Order: sequence, then C-alpha cells, then structure tokens
Amino acid sequence: MKENNVKIIFHIDMNAFFCSVACILDPSLRGIPFAIGREGTYKGVLSTASYEARALGIHSAMPVSDAYHLCKNLKVIHIDYSYYEKYHYLFVKLIREYTKLIEVASIDEVYADMTEASKTKHPLVLAKEIQARLLKEYNLSCSIGIAPTLFLAKMASDLKKPLGLTVLRKRDVKEILYPLSVKDIYGIGKRTSPTLIQAGIKTIADFMNEDNKQLIIDLVGLNTYQYVVSHILGKSSNIVDPNRYANSRSISTSSTFDVYKTSLSDMEYELRGMTRYVVSRLKDEQYYAKTVTITLRDSDFNTITRQKKLEEFSQDFDEIIAIVVELLENYVDLNKQYRLLGVGLSGLVKKDKLPKNYDIFTVSDVMKKEIIIDSIIHSFQEKYGENVIKRKK
Repeated sequence: MKENNVKIIFHIDMNAFFCSVACILDPSLRGIPFAIGREGTYKGVLSTASYEARALGIHSAMPVSDAYHLCKNLKVIHIDYSYYEKYHYLFVKLIREYTKLIEVASIDEVYADMTEASKTKHPLVLAKEIQARLLKEYNLSCSIGIAPTLFLAKMASDLKKPLGLTVLRKRDVKEILYPLSVKDIYGIGKRTSPTLIQAGIKTIADFMNEDNKQLIIDLVGLNTYQYVVSHILGKSSNIVDPNRYANSRSISTSSTFDVYKTSLSDMEYELRGMTRYVVSRLKDEQYYAKTVTITLRDSDFNTITRQKKLEEFSQDFDEIIAIVVELLENYVDLNKQYRLLGVGLSGLVKKDKLPKNYDIFTVSDVMKKEIIIDSIIHSFQEKYGENVIKRKK
C-alpha cells in the first residue's frame, strides 16, 4: 500500500449496524432471525435483517408478510432512532483517534484518510486494531476496505462481511473485481443489474469490455457508463472531505439505497429518520437553522437539491420536517426511481449568537406576547386611567 503519492483510504462499514444496535439493547436477539421494521403488523417493508434472517432469504425492502412466510418465528422490532445516533457518535469518535480526515457517508459508514497514520503503523495493523476495538468497546463489528480511492475502498469493504478486511490496489482491480457480477458494482443497483445481465453483461469484466460499450450506454445511459468505468479504473476521487456532509455552516446526512425508492410514503419515511438525525445533531452542537435542503438523486445519477427558508431560526423537529415533506411533495417525480435521498440544514447560528430573546422565545412567540401585554395595559388604562400602568421607555 505504501507507494509514492498514493493515498491510503479506509472505507469502514458497520456490519448490519441497525441489527447490531438492537442486539446491544436486547442481547436475547443474538443468534436468532430478526428484522427491523414495524412491530405488530404484516404491513410495510423491512428496513434490514439480521444475518440469521438473511440466511433464510429475508432482506431489506422485503414486505413483512413475505418475510413471515419464509420464517414464521421471525421477530420484527422497532428501535428508536436516537439509539442509532448514539452508537454512530461512538463509532466516529473512535475513528477520530486515528485521523481527523473523516468523511461521514451515512450513519453506518465513513471514509477515513489513513495516509499519515500509516507512516508509523502498517495499514493492515491499523485496520485490525480498529475492528478489534469497535468489537471490544462497543460490541460493533465492521468490515474495512483499504484502497487508493474512495470508490475502490467502498468496493473492497463490500467483498467480505462480516468482519472483513480487504486491500484493493489499482493493479489488483482486474484480478479481484473483474470476475464479480455487475450487481456488485457500487452505483449500479439491484434494478439496473438484471437489465445488464439479461443483455449478456454479466460480470464487471463484461462491463469493462470496450466491445460492449455502446450496448451498455444504450441500456444505462452515458453518464452511468462513464461513472462506472472511470471509478473502476481508479480515476475517481481520493479526497476525504470532512466538510462534504457536515461543517460549521451546515449539517446534513444522506443514504444510498440498493433498492430504489419509488413511492412517496417510503421516501417520506426515510427522510423523517434522516431529519431526526440532523435535528439531533443541531441540538447537540447548540445550533439553530434557517434553511432546510433536500437532495434527490435518481437512477440515472441526475441530482437535484431544493431548499426553503424557515420563517425563523429553529431547531424544532416538527417545523423542519414539515418543510422537508413540503419540498419532497413539490419536487419529487414519481415516474422516476430514486437511489439517494438526503436532508441538510444550513444558515446555522449558535444559540448565544441569536438575536435577543431568541433563546427564550421564537420571534413569533415574542410578538404574540407583546400583543397580549399591550392589550392588558390598554384594558387597565381604560378602566383605571392612563397613569395607572405604562410601558417603560
């Protein structure tokens, strides 16, 4: 890995993170098939499933009724999102002991630039140490991919789960990646890969074969084709940007889905969880936000961001989620399939920098109180005379 001018990027991906947190909260779940979803109903779909459930064919986005058909004794549970946030913070805090160059990609995965740390300790030793500490200190298991770019690190971490550790250098791409199915390409997705496979593009080697270029472009579009080819060849970014998704002026999160989102209710459900996460961070860091942003990326990698300002600086979940839902309903195209959703808050102001009284009342509350006070004063003056009570100048 220690080649000149080559970055050492870790992609650290928590293994079945939501299920791991559930097991921490309830150890009786360990070793049995269970899933995260809506409790006490056969309606809806599963968010994720334990490895024991996956072995029975149960997976994320599966209808709950289908999952029960595969396993009558399946336990479906719901966990408050705050617990996931707690273990996310612990996970990221531990990684920050090794490097400050961390990019949070989602609640259960980060990219970390370990180039400097690897000058004093071999990257494989670092990776094994991180895995061991997360398991010992927090009962969380992870897989780590080590590569010179973010994309290749992500591909590497997906190769071995759980507790996998994979090094993927540019010169190893043909040997390691080319034999894999096209469905394993990060960014292709489970809805696009069957189309490619049906057309004879079964492996990554087939995708990279120049003879198949036009056929693939006809199937997935030029943007997707160019994206995949350049990334597999290692020509994508090697910059881990801690400020890409969270900085002092904005707080945001996003999720990429293997199974594309097509229904408004599913998208609203996902965005609601993300909104709780960013609002929680807002409160933890004692910020108030002025602008709400949503991000939508469709299956053709077309991305739109839409935003709206709040009437006042706020950290109130109900106010913020109302704007998120409004933006979603106004700008989503239900004829498209969405691979990524995100929520962001910006125009942030620290609590102690808010206008006077902002930390006690919102502006509208202050105005309402002023009107009430004026009305009371006016009533007293009419009844007892103007000099009985007056506003202080």
